[in-house]
Amino acid sequence: MATQNVDLAQLFGTVATALAQNQSTLNQADTYNHDHGDNMVEIFEVITQAMKEKSSAAPADQLAYASELLRAKTKSGSAKLYAEGLSDASSKLQGKKAVTTNTAMTLIQALLGAQKKVPTSTLTSKTSTDTGADLLGSLLGGLTGATTTKSTGKSPSKIDINKLLKAGMSYVEAKQSGSSDLDAILNAVVSTSRVSDSDYHAQSGAIVANTLLQALTRMTSK
Repeated sequence: MATQNVDLAQLFGTVATALAQNQSTLNQADTYNHDHGDNMVEIFEVITQAMKEKSSAAPADQLAYASELLRAKTKSGSAKLYAEGLSDASSKLQGKKAVTTNTAMTLIQALLGAQKKVPTSTLTSKTSTDTGADLLGSLLGGLTGATTTKSTGKSPSKIDINKLLKAGMSYVEAKQSGSSDLDAILNAVVSTSRVSDSDYHAQSGAIVANTLLQALTRMTSK
């Protein structure tokens, strides 16, 4: 997989667009305030604005500024979660001159607040029983150094989250599996993250993760 520098404004702008396309659905999923979709679009529009304003700065500084701007401009609970994620990402990318398609995995993990490792059972319990599941089983076996049989989860208990995200990119790039298998990867990531505190946060978090993976895959294919 090619390693290229990532335009953060373009990357987060793509997420803002995807969230806008799902805005009404996310509002409906929020049975309390009915405005989660509105909030998520605003959040990523603010993040994109911050990245553009600090386009010449180091990635850590861009992310730190985005966190500050988000806290200043938006007051929703979701904004707080993503402001924390941006701050964490800034800390993890200190000293990096650019975000590459490799270090972007660290960015996604920090942004969502995902744990470093996730249980393999989270994936195997969500996979289908078709050839796509066979492919995912082989993939998980490669990641853990053991063979994972279809729908049994007989592999070591946890998988490194960065390897899991890279696996997701490989799935998108190769286009060899059905959506259920990619969903299993994304659901596993989201289920260990700070956005798993509610169904609608998890739903929007999956859109964020999926869009980031899709965008990064397109960048590597150029």
